[in-house]
Amino acid sequence: MNSFMDWFWLMLWWFAFVMYLIVLFHIIGDLFRDRDLSGWWKALWLVALIAIPFLSALVYLIARGRGMAERQEARVSADRTKTDAYIRATAGGSSAASQITEAKGLYDAGVINDEEFAALKERALG
Repeated sequence: MNSFMDWFWLMLWWFAFVMYLIVLFHIIGDLFRDRDLSGWWKALWLVALIAIPFLSALVYLIARGRGMAERQEARVSADRTKTDAYIRATAGGSSAASQITEAKGLYDAGVINDEEFAALKERALG
């Protein structure tokens, strides 16, 4: 029984330590990404995180947690917009000029008539 409890507490402490490291890396990443915070404040926060790590991490999360979440949300939104634009450009992303060229090729081959060509051209431009 004693060996199980020792193992249990060891796992609990390791879990707490890993969670602390994750929070610490998020804080440090947020410090370096924040463009509004001056270099002196960043250095002061880093010194505080080294000197009194648990207390300064807690104070940082309380004092700057909302801004940290807003910056994270803005970054995720910007990344999503870039990803969506990339997917649109590569997946279905033929340009209007290439769509019109393809439609003109179909028209010249006699596959489509005047109305269909005009509709494809309008869709490519619209």
